[in-house]
Amino acid sequence: MLKLLPRDTRDTLFILAVIGWIVLMQVPHLPWWTSTIAAGVLVWRAVLTWYQRPLPRWTWRVLLLALILGATWWTHRTLLGRDAGVTLIVTLLALKTLELRARRDAFVVFFLGFFTLLTHFFYSQSLLTAAGILIALLGLLTALVNAHLPVGRPPLWQSARTAGGMALLGAPIMLVLFLLFPRMAPLWGMPNDAMTGRSGLSGEMRVGEVASLALNDDIAFRIRFDGRPPPQQALYFRGPVLSDFDGQRWRALRMPFPARTPAAADLQVSGPPVRYEVTLEPHQRPWLFVLEATPEAPTLEGDQARMLHSLQWVTERPVMERLRYRAESYPDFRHGPLQASLGLQAFVELPPGYNPRTLAWAQTLREQVGKGPDFSRRAVAAVMDHLRTGGYTYTLEPGVYGTHTADEFWFDRKAGFCEHIASSFVILMRALDIPARIVTGYQGGEINTVDGYFTVRQRDAHAWAEVWESGRGWVRVDPTSAVAPGRTGSFDRLLAPENAFTGALRSLNPTLAAQWRNMWEAVNNRWNQWVLNYTQGRQLDLLRQLGFKTPNWQDLVTVLAGLLVLVSLAGAGWQLWERQQHDPWLRLLRQLRQRLQRLGLDTADHMPPRTIAQLVARHFGDTDFSRSVTQWLMRLEALRYAPQSADSLGTLRQAYRQIVWPSQAPD
Repeated sequence: MLKLLPRDTRDTLFILAVIGWIVLMQVPHLPWWTSTIAAGVLVWRAVLTWYQRPLPRWTWRVLLLALILGATWWTHRTLLGRDAGVTLIVTLLALKTLELRARRDAFVVFFLGFFTLLTHFFYSQSLLTAAGILIALLGLLTALVNAHLPVGRPPLWQSARTAGGMALLGAPIMLVLFLLFPRMAPLWGMPNDAMTGRSGLSGEMRVGEVASLALNDDIAFRIRFDGRPPPQQALYFRGPVLSDFDGQRWRALRMPFPARTPAAADLQVSGPPVRYEVTLEPHQRPWLFVLEATPEAPTLEGDQARMLHSLQWVTERPVMERLRYRAESYPDFRHGPLQASLGLQAFVELPPGYNPRTLAWAQTLREQVGKGPDFSRRAVAAVMDHLRTGGYTYTLEPGVYGTHTADEFWFDRKAGFCEHIASSFVILMRALDIPARIVTGYQGGEINTVDGYFTVRQRDAHAWAEVWESGRGWVRVDPTSAVAPGRTGSFDRLLAPENAFTGALRSLNPTLAAQWRNMWEAVNNRWNQWVLNYTQGRQLDLLRQLGFKTPNWQDLVTVLAGLLVLVSLAGAGWQLWERQQHDPWLRLLRQLRQRLQRLGLDTADHMPPRTIAQLVARHFGDTDFSRSVTQWLMRLEALRYAPQSADSLGTLRQAYRQIVWPSQAPD
């Protein structure tokens, strides 16, 4: 079909298709009206091109521009910033096609398209995004090459082949720049965090406000253990610790001293350590996730980590880009004061007027358990046994809770997910005057059988409790494991709902879907490790492998400059060689002309073989030499212009070497 269209129509439709692909990749990040306007404009321009109708007048473009500016302001309340800027650049790219008349306009569209490609990295730097951008880049390069071929009707595949060759020639330079160009601060912003109603972590916990929990299957972090990983039920990755409760919301305890000088955690560890490397996805918070418990700071590049009094590790700034660090944890540990102290009073406080039935039940439990030095341990055991036998269930759709969340859980609904269970448990412990707090983080994960990495997802976000016991300090208690043991085990992990394709694939082959997923995540992990996580530290490691003892960024610049000089010299040499290798037929004719010049016969560059043969006959007369040269020149002309010639370049080169040249020019 494209072969039957006029060239202008074909080329314009191709450009519109490339722009459509660029816009399509941005659709998940654009307001609905942006995608609608961009698609409408592109379809409008395609219809005008197909039927070869004139472009709309400038008044239409002005009206559309005013509509776009107004809608952008209405949506984002600004015309500046990342989201508003991307909205404008995408719509203006589509709008520019309505004045695509001349080659100059096409060049503006091309380079505006190149700029729009960069905006995709504001939202994602994944392997899939890079593949989509590569396709768009080759499409724009094809259109650009095609625009520089104004004569005739060159096929698009020829322009695409030229564009692909250009990209391959530029690949070595790109690789050198990637490896050696000094790493700078991240240039790309990350998507906003929206955790409400989805599994994951937040800086606070609002109990009962989410009617249903949608499982988020996004990856939170990956782990590579140096040896065999611990068992599933021991994988507790510590995050924010919540101790301040106002009746509906749990928050971190506000300490009376500056956060930069936290109280001592009194951490003591024993037994063999577990060593591992974490690749943490960006989450816009300063939290580092490590196995409980980690006494030494994780080793990370370009930043420092510190441990809060709650054993949580944090960085100096939010994690805005993918971060890799090593850590060493001890599953056997003890922390917190061993004897009662004034600081523990904050962990038994409850707001007045909430959960009266739970408070009354606590008094009954106090009488049933009895007094004694091990009161805390016996009370915890009694409540855990009540959770196992009291008909409580773990559900992702508990409905919206009211004001007295603990009362509803213990006596009415008897159902909830981990935040309901942990919150109700801690409230009951505090009602028993047992210091208690909520710990949030991640529990469990799954092994990727392809690359051996342990993957922890947002759906593995979890909340558990810590209670204080005399002589033992803070002790982990996970009440969810009493309600749903499989939640913290290996056999009943939470799974996100499948789409239609995944469900159909799993029904045909139960293991094929998991294998494909593991393979894709392994490939994507390699992309993250070797491309996105290629930091300045790894650059300096490369220089060490090249022989530098103490490399720094000045050495990077020196090596990069040296390689660029070598590449430039190689390019100049290639250009010189190319100049000598134009056309083998012309090169053979030039050799003969140079030989004739040394014998005193000058010929112009534009002379064809027949004219040179006539000059040879007049200059050298009727001799064997002139006859052999004349005959050779006519054979050379026939090879070029005759429909069928018995000669080839090889036979003519051999015949040229057999010519007997006179030792000097004739008198």
